[in-house]
Parts: sequence; C-alpha cells; structure tokens
Amino acid sequence: MHELKKTRLPLTHVPAPLTVTFHIVETGVNWIISQKSRDVSSVTGALLRACADGAANHLYNTTAGDRDSFLPDYISGDFDSITTKVKAFYAYKGCKLMETADQDLTDFTKCLAIMLEEIQRRQLQVDAIVTLGGLAGRFDQTMASVETLHHALHMTQLPVLMVQGTSLAYLLRPGSHRLGVNTGLEGDWCSLIPVGGPCQTITTGLKWNLARVNRLCLPVWRRHELEHQEEVDNQVLQFGKLVSTSNAFETVAPGNPRMPVTVTTDQPLLWSMGISKSRE
Repeated sequence: MHELKKTRLPLTHVPAPLTVTFHIVETGVNWIISQKSRDVSSVTGALLRACADGAANHLYNTTAGDRDSFLPDYISGDFDSITTKVKAFYAYKGCKLMETADQDLTDFTKCLAIMLEEIQRRQLQVDAIVTLGGLAGRFDQTMASVETLHHALHMTQLPVLMVQGTSLAYLLRPGSHRLGVNTGLEGDWCSLIPVGGPCQTITTGLKWNLARVNRLCLPVWRRHELEHQEEVDNQVLQFGKLVSTSNAFETVAPGNPRMPVTVTTDQPLLWSMGISKSRE
C-alpha cells in the first residue's frame, strides 16, 4: 500500500445492535512504526504519527533524502535501541521524545497508550490506528506485537491494525463481525488464529467455514464430546485441536463481487489476511 489516502480496506465490526464501519483513509488514520517496515511511504496523510524506540532508526534510514516529509509527532520507548544520531536528529526537528521506562509493557504498548492520550487531548476524529511492522523478524517480538493487540481491546474502541509487507492482522473482539473483502487489495489467503485461548466460532464467506457441529458428522470416537447433544453452537478453534490457517475466500463466479466474510466468536480471535500493494 503505497498511499493510504488511496487505499480502502473496509472492515466492518458489528457489535450488535450498532454497526460501525471504518476504512483506512487519509482523514482518519494514525500510524505507529513499531519495528522495521518497508511501508513508510503509506503514512504521509496520517493525523498523528509515532515511532516506538528503535523503529525511529529504520524510519531515518528508509526516508533518506526526504526525511522532513516523514517526521513523527513523537518517539517513545525506553530508548535502548534508538541511536544517538537518530535521537538528536528528530529532537532537532521538533519531534517529541517521550521516555517510558516501564519494563512490564512493550515499547509498542506504551507508544499506543500515548497515542490514545494524544487523540483525546487533540480531539481528533480517528477511524483506525495502523501499525507498520511487527509481523516479521524475531518471533518473540512478533508475539509481543500480538499481545499488544490484546491490550488494545481494553484501551480503546478504535480498531488497531498491523500491516507489514503483504500481511495484515487485526484482533477481533468477542461478538459478530462483517469483513468487507471486495476492494481489490486482498491477497489470496486469510486465517483465524485463537491466540489467547479457545474460541467458539462460526464463519461465512470462507473457502473452509467454521459452522455448527452436528454430532452425527463426527467420528464415532469423538461423539462423546457433545455430551449427548445433537448439535453444539460453534466449532472451537484452539491450539492442539483446530486452527484456521491457510484459509481462503469463498469462490465466486467471474465478474461477481466477493461476499463479505462474517465471523462470530466468543473470545478475541486474530484475523490475518494477505494484501496487495495495488488494486487488481
């Protein structure tokens, strides 16, 4: 996604009885760079921009020759990663340097907390917070990024999306969701991952949907799991039992629009999908 102002990834969250639709557009996006990302050109139209500690080094290196167009509003963290040179440059340019020494939370989580305070203080009308980076590189840091998404559920009602390369991740709240996947920017894969624990889940619009489970459809040796019920509400996604990785969207006839994906879950559930850099 080279220009967020030209990009629309409609994701509709449906917390009954209210339906809230949001789009990644220039007028309602804040961004955080949490780790190395090649997508910094996507953020020129954001309302509020921030870097988490060492991500400022990457921003500095990536934007050589045009750094003034990509100045963050603030850089936060414990500053154990940002270099002296980079720190001095952004301080000279007037960027706020906000040291957060708390070691119980990641720099990403602390950076997000500051952003939410700034949104409230400035009374900004924000549709989404987009994080560039956090989905590649060290596995432990990727998991830390996902853990921040769990924190975010309790910090804000705003959607917090993570984008890196050709991947997008978004933590679905418990409830029903309607995901628009007909923008031309979607890749060819998607997944639902129960990172925080077991999730009872129903879906539509996927190649392999999760649905209500009929006892008679199970192998004989598993039918006891339904405790003599003919049907249980939802399939359960759980590590060690079932995860929905390497899924895809429901096939449609050529020329027909792709139907939205619907997801109902009783626990937070990580939605991830492929994205392309330009419309097909």
